[in-house]
Amino acid sequence: MTRPIWFKSSHSSGSGGECVEVAACPGTVRVRDSKDAAGPVLSLSLKGWAAFVMFAARY
Repeated sequence: MTRPIWFKSSHSSGSGGECVEVAACPGTVRVRDSKDAAGPVLSLSLKGWAAFVMFAARY
């Protein structure tokens, strides 16, 4: 099993710590808190991720 490659927004400041990280995996998108990389991970289906992004873009 390969380890996911985590990405943070380019708008994220280096000093903040108030960011989430996202990793694309086969069939899922994983989301975690950048302050707690070893903490819980939210796994979303591709359809669920698309719905989340569409919702977030409206607000």
